[in-house]
This record gives sequence, structure tokens and C-alpha cells, in this order.
Amino acid sequence: MNASEFRRRGKEMVDYVANYLEGIEGRQVYPDVEPGYLRPLIPAAAPQEPDTFEDIINDIEKIIMPGVTHWHSPYFFAYFPTASSYPAMLADMLCGAIGCIGFSWAASPACTELETVMMDWLGQMLELPEAFLAGKAGEGGGVIQGSASEATLMALLAARTKVIHQLQAESPELTQAAIMEKLVAYSSDQAHSSVERAGLIGGVKLKAIPSDGNFAMRASALQEALKRDKAAGLIPFFVVATLGTTTCCSFDNLLEVGPICNKEDVWLHIDAAYAGSAFICPEFRHLLNGVEFADSFNFNPHKWLLVNFDCSAMWVKKRADLTGAFRLDPTYLKHSHQDSGFITDYRHWQIPLGRRFRSLKMWFVFRMYGVKGLQSYIRKHVQLSHEFESLVRQDPRFEICAEVTLGLVCFRLKGSNKVNEALLQRINSAKKIHLVPCHLRDKFVLRFAICSRTVESAHVQVAWEHIKEMAADVLQAEME
Repeated sequence: MNASEFRRRGKEMVDYVANYLEGIEGRQVYPDVEPGYLRPLIPAAAPQEPDTFEDIINDIEKIIMPGVTHWHSPYFFAYFPTASSYPAMLADMLCGAIGCIGFSWAASPACTELETVMMDWLGQMLELPEAFLAGKAGEGGGVIQGSASEATLMALLAARTKVIHQLQAESPELTQAAIMEKLVAYSSDQAHSSVERAGLIGGVKLKAIPSDGNFAMRASALQEALKRDKAAGLIPFFVVATLGTTTCCSFDNLLEVGPICNKEDVWLHIDAAYAGSAFICPEFRHLLNGVEFADSFNFNPHKWLLVNFDCSAMWVKKRADLTGAFRLDPTYLKHSHQDSGFITDYRHWQIPLGRRFRSLKMWFVFRMYGVKGLQSYIRKHVQLSHEFESLVRQDPRFEICAEVTLGLVCFRLKGSNKVNEALLQRINSAKKIHLVPCHLRDKFVLRFAICSRTVESAHVQVAWEHIKEMAADVLQAEME
């Protein structure tokens, strides 16, 4: 494909994408395929001779689309949103065209410097403490990770390295293995499974702190665990506080937990993967109060801030704690500016070496929407979730299971878990809307998350009517 054909095919692909997104409401939100459906539809090996672009485009509708779950359908209410906007898609095209591998400043100066500035822009939108911003001479700063899972792991590994160095400085006879077997990390029992996974990868114990009646981690439960473990000779070193849990969007009490972590010299990492986007709105900023106690903070613009996947924003107060844990400088990666005060090589901030020019997506989206446009988008989703909550509360057969703070409503039929499992099975089998469940204590609960960029009140109303219809069928079957 030469430049001339690329121009023509590129316009065709933009048309295809625009048509797909404009018409997505008419597509069944969840596919009708079984595992293994795709292999029989394509050749067993790559073609020896080139296929035509027309054949490939035709195969998208015949082979790919039948197996796609349409995350951007206005009838997709599962998981949490994944961001999508036209400015971000255009920026991704430019990222692919530039094609740099931005592991260091020298590898592509604009790639490094735009990321540093965009992370400061976003930090200012959140009103993060100055310590988290790079500025012109700050000790902190931000980095784009691939996911919140990566950010949690990076924070844990940095905290682990920091405490090992501290203890070995005090007692040089201590081996790393001897310290490692005593390290303990903590999170709420409502924390995402990726936190537990970070503990497994990091080779440290992770203990779940029982949450309170609002599914939040509180000071008393954390303090009790720290006291007990220190008495047993263990070494607490890392706490993850979640703002906006995956199950029900609950919020750990930062203003209680933060001072304890600071007093005990324990690294505090905040995981606000979903909820963090809302903190750009003044009316939701209080949910971030206590961030000043944290050592690191993370959320995903690729969930709810219209920046397409992947773009997970992570800040640290002292970037040396992060980069010091992973710094390796082979000769072939060194450059003449790497020791200057305002230059950062992002390869030291992450697990991979290579990285894409992801900050272009932030730059395009922030400029083309503006802060006010992004705030309006968040507010619309929150308003729609409260609309759905109101509909549920008006039906005496149903109950709301957790406080509705942002764009997630947890609800269920009053009654057994079995009847709610049957309801979800009917809803998802019909494939008109798509939901996923969670467990809150011993209750099986349905989650209704406002996800699509194009979702409107009418879609929420249609979804609720469908849920009521399915509920009536389930309850009738129970009586028979």
C-alpha cells in the first residue's frame, strides 16, 4: 500500500468507523457465538500472496463483528465504561504514524515532554497537591501506564524496594529474602483482584481489611491489623486505598487511613481507576480529600474521560522512589541529557521498555473538549445513574444495595440469590442489554453502569422496562 492508496483506504476506514459508531445502537449488544467460532471461518495459515483491502473489509462484517461485544452501545451497562471519542481516535492514528518507541527522552523528545506536561495538566484538573506534579523542578510527576493493574504493581514494587533498602541500611546483615518473607501489604476486602495479583507477582503477603457497612476501609480495622502483624514480627509496608470500588463504587476513608499510613511509614497507594475522572468536577472533588497523605495515586482516563484505551494516569510524590527501584542504564540506552534535572526517561517508571506516544490522545481530547466539556460528560452520566436509581426505588419488588455516588447502581430483586441469578441469566440471554453481577457480602447483586458516550435517558428507560419484563417472567416461574 503506497501513500496514494493509504489516503483512499484511510478515508474508507474513517467512513466505516463513523458508520459503525453511528449505527451501533442497531447492533445486538452481545454476540450470538460460542467459544471457537472464529477459527473455522479463516484459513489455517497466513496467505502466501496478498489479499485485497476489499476482501479484508468484507471479512470484518462476516468474521469479526459477529463476535464483538459492543462496549460502546448505549445498551451496554456492564463492568465500567471504556472511553471512546473521535479526537482520541484521530490522535491514535497520528501516534501510529509517528511510530516512535519512547523509552527515553532521546528516543523522541516530544513523546517524553508532552507526557510530562499532560500529566501536569490532568493533575491540575484534579487539584492534586503540588508535590505530585513535575512542574519545572518538582520531585514528583506523572506517567501513563497501560492499566491500573500495572500502576498498583509498580507502586508495590517501588515500596518493596524502598523498605528493603531502608532496613538493610539500618541492619546490613539482613538479606533481601529475610526481609521479603516478613513484608505485608493491605487493602480493603472490596479492592479489585488486580491488587491481590500485584501481591502475588511481588512475592509479598497481602491481607484484606474488613470493610464497614458502607463497604469502606476504616482506620480502626487497619490499625488493628497493623498492630497485630507488627507484634507477630511482620513488616507492614504498603496499603492500597480504593476510591470507587469495582463492586459497588464505595470509597475507602482516606482521611482516616492516610494519617495512619504516614505515622507508620507505610506507602499509601490510591486506586481510583473508575471514579478518578469524576474528581475534575468540583462537586465530586471532596471524594479525593486525603490524597495529600498518599505516596502514589492512579486513575484511568481510558475509563471515563474520553481517552481511548490504553491510558492509565499514575502520579508519585517522589519519582526517585519509583525510578530508583527499576533503573538500569545499558550503554545503548544512555544519552547526553539523561542526568539533567528536568528530563525523565520513562523506561524507569514502568515494566516494559518500549512505550507508545499515548499523551497525544490526552492532548487532543483535553483541547477539543475543554475541561468544561469533560465535566458536562461526567455530570450527564451521574444524572442518568440517579435516574435509573429512582426507577428502581419506585418498584417495590426491587432494592438498592449500595449508595449511588457516581455512575453505578447496584440493585436486585428482594429475595434469594437464586432468583437474582435467574434474572441476570434471562437479561443477558435476551441480549437487548448487557449487565454483569457482583457479590456484596452474601448477596448476589446486579450492577447497572452508565457506560456509552451516546447513552441517553431514553436508553435507560428502555433498559428498565426490559429488566421489569424479565423480572416478571422470573417471579412467575418461581410461583409455578
